[in-house]
Amino acid sequence: MSAPGLLQLSWRPYRFVLPRRLITSGGALVERSGWLLRLHAPNGELGWGEGAAPLLTPAPPELAAAVAALPTTLARQELEQHILQLPAPLACAVGMALAELDGCGAADAGCWQRAPRSAWLLPAGDAALAELERVLASEADSESPVTFKWKVAALPDAEERALLDALLQWLPASARLRLDANGGWDVATAHRWADRLADELRLQWLEQPLAPLELSELARLGARLPVALDESLPHLLPQQRDAWPGWLVRRPLQEGDPRPLLQQLQTGLPRQMISTAFETGIGRRFVEHLAALQAQGPTPAAPGLAPGWQPDGPLFATDPEQAWEAAA
Repeated sequence: MSAPGLLQLSWRPYRFVLPRRLITSGGALVERSGWLLRLHAPNGELGWGEGAAPLLTPAPPELAAAVAALPTTLARQELEQHILQLPAPLACAVGMALAELDGCGAADAGCWQRAPRSAWLLPAGDAALAELERVLASEADSESPVTFKWKVAALPDAEERALLDALLQWLPASARLRLDANGGWDVATAHRWADRLADELRLQWLEQPLAPLELSELARLGARLPVALDESLPHLLPQQRDAWPGWLVRRPLQEGDPRPLLQQLQTGLPRQMISTAFETGIGRRFVEHLAALQAQGPTPAAPGLAPGWQPDGPLFATDPEQAWEAAA
């Protein structure tokens, strides 16, 4: 039990392997790791959180050191101060758990909301065509448009441009397509793709076509066709983020305390696409809730939850107790 007036923090590390390798311009995503947080309030209520290690890079040792250094019992005000100093993944876990203690997901607040239908994530290379065919067959009876996100800048450009032509031949007229280069194109390559896609009505956006710091070139490209920022976001000042005219790809488990984003989505912040960091069931519950709020706002868009790219099992259960026990 926690001491009177104090919150009790318990952490558990987790690690899991994806069911298949996700090839990107930055390398192959094979496994995920991070920490689960159980926050026990003095009144007996529980808040659950998750902090995921960065994508495509090993978890830096300072994350484990920060977990070890954090006191196991803290007053609420003290914990709020600690959040300001924590690495972003751990700040996310604490903010997520505090949001739950404050009523996020409670019955009188509408409970945890389920996300709308996600965009489908297509793998890099010619495997995208087989996956596209499989998904279209599974969606044959659906009356709603389907959205696809394809990983590009992972193979030689000429090969991918030929695959684009084949993919567009298969893609229904009602479908939407996002191309995610993960910052892997140079300026000339990005503009060649823009030339090809300038009149493509099914294109929803190019996602992070250029390196994160090439903001002026990203803006120039964004004047030609829609561009969504992802990896650039940590490098932007708040006023730069607010001024970007296109979409922002929000990956809550990588951004720090998620409560500001939660509040913004509750008040209708436009052009925010909620995306997965390949989390466990605890993080997924919160991410889906944010995606549902986004869908109720002024610019609804299919979230990027990568269906079919995460394992099954108790670690991915929507019941946080099951996920917690599975991480033991």
